[in-house]
Formats: sequence, structure tokens, C-alpha cells
Amino acid sequence: MGIIHRSGVFKKTNDKARLVIATILGIVIGFFIGVSFPSISFYKIHLPSNLRSSFDASIANDQDFMVRSPERTADNLPKIYVPTNPRGAELLPPGIVVPESDLYLRRLWGEPSEDLKKTPKYLVTFTVGFDQRNNIDKCVKKFSEDFQILLFHYDGRTTEWDQFEWSKNAIHVSVKKQTKWWYAKRFLHPDVVSAYEYIFIWDEDLGVEHFNAERYIELVKKHGLEISQPGLEPNNGLTWQMTKRRGDREVHKFTEEKPGWCSDPHLPPCAAFVEIMAPVFSREAWRCVWYMIQNDLVHGWGLDFALRRCVEPAHEKIGVVDSQWIIHQVIPSLGSQGKSEDGKPPWEGVRTRCKKEWSMFQNRLANADKAYLAQLGKE
Repeated sequence: MGIIHRSGVFKKTNDKARLVIATILGIVIGFFIGVSFPSISFYKIHLPSNLRSSFDASIANDQDFMVRSPERTADNLPKIYVPTNPRGAELLPPGIVVPESDLYLRRLWGEPSEDLKKTPKYLVTFTVGFDQRNNIDKCVKKFSEDFQILLFHYDGRTTEWDQFEWSKNAIHVSVKKQTKWWYAKRFLHPDVVSAYEYIFIWDEDLGVEHFNAERYIELVKKHGLEISQPGLEPNNGLTWQMTKRRGDREVHKFTEEKPGWCSDPHLPPCAAFVEIMAPVFSREAWRCVWYMIQNDLVHGWGLDFALRRCVEPAHEKIGVVDSQWIIHQVIPSLGSQGKSEDGKPPWEGVRTRCKKEWSMFQNRLANADKAYLAQLGKE
């Protein structure tokens, strides 16, 4: 009988052990399930309305329950804060935020969805004075309906341009005595022109007899150019060998310059270089270049040597399109917008400012590099 008694005690002890182990396992499993699913929103479970309202009432006073109704403002709007929204739009629901815009012209009537018969793919800007209207007329006629035309007027004359039929569908921005880079910084923010694949930022004194815009775009895409310009007629207004038209090819990305001008064959002005008179930017490249334009350095001198910072590898993605070429007519029309000082003609003061800005831009860029490297502890 004693043996039977001891066996019963052992069995009871074993059962208790199993119960303790099962309890511990249950706690552990429950813990991991709770970690994996910290809260469940019953507002995303589609329950019958009567059951849901009863359920809401039953948990309303439960201070420990993790799911709460969205907080609301005094005027019964949902309280929203979305840190991933664009800066300044954190209080808006993401579905209503429109971070980018365009320059498409719209009607004042009808259905918005029917406003645009065709959406331009590319943007072409000219900084113009009315005296150059006939040349601009020739230029604009080289661009199809795929190109949106935007004129920046530095002489304040805009309505006279309506003598040209295309002008009625162009965008006109008028601020007196400003340069194209002043306009570009203020009116061509990347989020405003993001609808356009390529942005042309051209001077007003370009001859386009040998230029075809559609063919130009084809070649830019074919050769992977993010920043480009048409080749320049060798005998007119040529400053750099890099921009000189080559008659035996579609595109070139390298050149030879005067001895000592290029420390590296992959660097400006022997490569990774176009001038600022007629640049064409992809939307991605422009997003970078826009941020590099200085608010107070309005002439853009020195910018051409720094464009390579915005694409990699620059010597492959910056180039000159030779088979679609232009002529630089060298008309210093903007110089007449200057002011005569100390007996010097207006254009001379403008020229002096250009050179000074070049030096200032170089210094700012060098200082920015030093500050960045110092922040990283590399200098």
C-alpha cells in the first residue's frame, strides 16, 4: 500500500509541473504576440454599425485600452501631423498635398480635366527685349507644340509681342532690368517645372537656321546627356573650344584647349562643360543646378564651370550636340540696361559686375567645400 501512495504523490507533482510549464509557455507566447501586434485598430474592422457603437461605448472608459478615436480640433476636424509631408504641410492629410506644379495654361470655365488638349513635354525660356522680337520669332518657330514657350521681359514690354500668333499661348513674365538667372532662380523652381523633361534657358541673340528642336531632344536622349547645348558656329562668338561645333559627329563630350587650361582632360573647360548662353537641362539636373544659383549673383558667370557637380560622371553626361547647331550673334543688348557711372558707358559697368560675380561665386563654392569637409572632420 505504501508503494501505491508514493506513486500517487509523484503523479500529482508531475501534473503540477506540467501546469506551471504550460502557464509559463502561455505567458511567453502571449508576450511575443503582443510585441508583434502592439495595437489593433477596431476602426479598420468592418463591424455592423449597431455592434460597433455598442463596442465603442464599452471601451470608451477603458483607460488602459491602446486604441483611441482620432483626436479632433475644436471645430471637429481631425488633428493631423504628418512629418513626411513637405515642410509647412505637416498639418494636412497627405491625400490633399500637391507638392509640385506646372506652367500649363488653363481655362476659366468648363471641366478642369478638359482644359488641356495637349500637355507640353519641354520648357523653353528666352530672356528678351522687344528689339530682338524678330529673332525670337524665328527661334520660337523652331519649337513644336511639345514645347512650352516662356518669355522673360527685361524691358517691361509685353503686350506688343501679341503681333505674333504664338505669343498668345506663351507665358510672359516682366521685370525690368533683370537677367535670365535672376528670373530662373525666382520663377523656375524645380517643383514648378517638374512636369517638363527638359528645360531650355536661352539667350535672345541665337541664330537657329540649322537647329531642329525635336531632333535635338532625340540626340540628347540617345547620348545620355543631362546637361547640353547646341554646337556653336566656329566663326561667331566663340569663347571655348568645347562649345565649337564639330562637323563630323552628332555629339562631342571632350576637346583640347590651350596649353595649361585643363588640369585634367575630364574637367572643364576640356570636358563636363557647356556655356551659359544656351544650356539645356534634364529635370533631374535642373533640380540640382537651381539650388546652386545664387540670389545676388545675377549674371551666372562661373556657373558653367560648376555644372559638373550636378551629374555623375559629368564627362559622360555633359556634352555638345554638333549636328543641331546655332550661331551666337553677339548682341550685347542687356548691356544697354546698365547705368552709366564715372563717365563709363552702361555696358562697361555690366561687364565689370560679371567678372566680379565670377570671382565671388568661385570663392563661395570653395568656402562651401571647406566648410563641408571640416564638418566631416576631413580637414
